[in-house]
Amino acid sequence: MTEHPTSFERPQPGVDPTDPRGALLRSPAPSSTQGVEAPAALPVQARAGDIPPETAPVAQSSNSTTGTSGRTGNNKDMGMNPAGTGPEHSQPASAEQDPHRPRPVPETVPVQPGGEDDRPPQSGDERRSGQGLPPGRPTPMRRDGDRLRFVGAATRRIARGIDLDEIVMGLCRATVPTFSDAILVYLRDPLPVGDERPTGPLVLRLRRSDRIPQQERDLEDGILPVPVPENPTELDTLGTELCEVQPGSALAEVLRGVRPVFTDTPAARAALPELLGEGCEFAVPTGRRAILAPLRGRRRVIGAALFLRRPERIAFDPDDLLVAAQLATHSALGIDKAVLYGREAYIADELQRTMLPETLPRPTGVRLASRYLPAAETARVGGDWYDAIPLPGSRVALVVGDVMGHSMTSAAIMGQLRTTAQTLAGLDLPPQEVLHHLDEQAQRLGTDRMATCLYAVYDPVSHRITIANAGHPPPVLLHLGGRAEVLRVPPGAPIGVGGVDFEAVELDAPAGATLLLYTDGLVESRLRDVWTGIEQLREKLAATAQLTGPDHPPPLEALCDEVLDMLGPGDRDDDIALLAARFDGIAPSDVAYWFLEPEDAAPGRARRLARRALSRWGMEDLTDSVELLVSEVVTNAVRYATRPVTLRLLRTDVLRCEVGDDVPQLPRLRQARATDEGGRGLYLVNRLARRWGATRLSTGKVVWFELNRG
Repeated sequence: MTEHPTSFERPQPGVDPTDPRGALLRSPAPSSTQGVEAPAALPVQARAGDIPPETAPVAQSSNSTTGTSGRTGNNKDMGMNPAGTGPEHSQPASAEQDPHRPRPVPETVPVQPGGEDDRPPQSGDERRSGQGLPPGRPTPMRRDGDRLRFVGAATRRIARGIDLDEIVMGLCRATVPTFSDAILVYLRDPLPVGDERPTGPLVLRLRRSDRIPQQERDLEDGILPVPVPENPTELDTLGTELCEVQPGSALAEVLRGVRPVFTDTPAARAALPELLGEGCEFAVPTGRRAILAPLRGRRRVIGAALFLRRPERIAFDPDDLLVAAQLATHSALGIDKAVLYGREAYIADELQRTMLPETLPRPTGVRLASRYLPAAETARVGGDWYDAIPLPGSRVALVVGDVMGHSMTSAAIMGQLRTTAQTLAGLDLPPQEVLHHLDEQAQRLGTDRMATCLYAVYDPVSHRITIANAGHPPPVLLHLGGRAEVLRVPPGAPIGVGGVDFEAVELDAPAGATLLLYTDGLVESRLRDVWTGIEQLREKLAATAQLTGPDHPPPLEALCDEVLDMLGPGDRDDDIALLAARFDGIAPSDVAYWFLEPEDAAPGRARRLARRALSRWGMEDLTDSVELLVSEVVTNAVRYATRPVTLRLLRTDVLRCEVGDDVPQLPRLRQARATDEGGRGLYLVNRLARRWGATRLSTGKVVWFELNRG
């Protein structure tokens, strides 16, 4: 029986075997041993470090059980090249031929078009190794296996990107110079997100362009750098920043076709001026050395990529269109996902930003600073929050809390609890009552809605602070002399447990002291427990205060930055909320306080008391305005009050007047008619005062207004 050759490799008809546009496999000359034809060997992919073909041992015909090639059984003569220098290809054969085994699929070598270039003939070794090609010309991908390996490596590099810039850069770095000498990537501007329909014309913007620098090419070729010619025919001047795709134009038709095309086709050649600009299409190399590949996402075309090769390099072949299609598809889908991820990150950032105070208030007698850090780039939202709420009587409520989890749900619950805390603070409830109502609200939101919270109220007049805690880390107070202490406050149970009483404690808040409220992400991590972190925080505050001396507290903003600097590289596994309050207080000499009986003579007495206080403070220029406004507000208070009315003047950077009574109804500003006898008091307050307002208290209300000093 005669064995048939198993190799389908034959010279391509009509192609010169010495053509340098890729190594052509040739059928070995048949030789027989004992009347049996030797099967042609299958090609073996060359690897770095393999023995060169000219030095490889030649398998000889032998009936011995072991041949020079290490095979067992009867060896058959291997095909020899015409020169007789050695085997063209070699591959070990099995000891027994299975007649039922399917024959291998022929691995043909794609013909590299572009025969317009005159190239010197090459030997078979030069064609196989890529040596002997003109300087600067990369070794061509000669087999389908080479293309598959390249596509696999390129798509993996593209898939590693998580944002838009990384994906586009991955596409450029994967293709230049392996697949092309230059690449231009155009993306839609703006990029559509998800299923939204773009409005307006289709505009492509050059997102990135990569090419082999001229100097690097020359150095690699062993040639000294030369300047780029004034009228280059290469790729150094390609690419306009912006182009608008006109409906029905050649570029629109190419993009609608989705499939990559060679630019030597009439449609693509007509589309180049619209994409690159008038005149730039002549710089594109002729022949099949440019591929225009539309980038199509899940719904629509989102851009285009232009792959280019220089004239001295082998032109693209039809199989390279499949490579360009794979690169364009993976890149477009990755860009689509990156845009969706960017939109989600933007929504998360906006959600977190709107959940937290945009700016902190500037209450009288206290200065505030804050910081917020998310847990990581992949966990931008969380349940940590802080707040500062002005209260009646120049007081301020300081709140910091932490909802369990790092998700949109945690952020939504945090927003509801923060809104509830603001509403309860507006009612002027004691801190323990605020936590009690927050606990009830958390139980209404769900059974597993747990949070910790610390609520403190600072009074700048009495220089006292009242604190209630719900399972939160204790605050740290930095005194003016540099001593830092952890305040002893009742720990309490977290919000959401239910059925737990909260306890409040009142402490001194001396002027010049700094209170630091924080969440557990600042002091607790995988590397340390919470109490170790609290002690490190206390030491950090004390060390920072020593730098400014015992008589000057450290700047508030710089103090917050120093506190965050204590975090190590592995300490960021939770989001962090930080609120710092510097207690300035209001000196007793800047406060005037009286009780007025609810009688008709109360407005006149209020005017005389205000006049004396202003004279004592040297603010006589405000006497007329203050007397008028105090008289109007006190008159409204004594008209309905049943208990004594309070009048308080505060001198800070502004002059503040507060009038309190036991009537809970808040006054409303209205436009009085010409025939009305009253209703003009608040109108005068609104016109003359810098600011004014009314706040409901548990015992009534307070109406206040402020005037600029001088």
